Amino acid sequence: MAVRIRLARHGSKKSPFYRIVVADSRSPRDGRSIERIGTYNPQTEPSDIQVDVEKAREWLSHGAQPTNQVRKLLKISGAL
Repeated sequence: MAVRIRLARHGSKKSPFYRIVVADSRSPRDGRSIERIGTYNPQTEPSDIQVDVEKAREWLSHGAQPTNQVRKLLKISGAL
């Protein structure tokens, strides 16, 4: 099973709010996830990024691959 760390979109139309989730790469974007490890709100100034660094590092050590956007958010939060 290929595991990815990616964003799941929530919030209303034209007001996105994202959850940083660990999910199977074959599942849909907003579908079933294994675990939620953080949130990202691009609507605030500056953007609100909250990541559980311990869980993120644990999943990365187990081989989970982050998407490009999540990789940037993890670097900002200090998980990478």
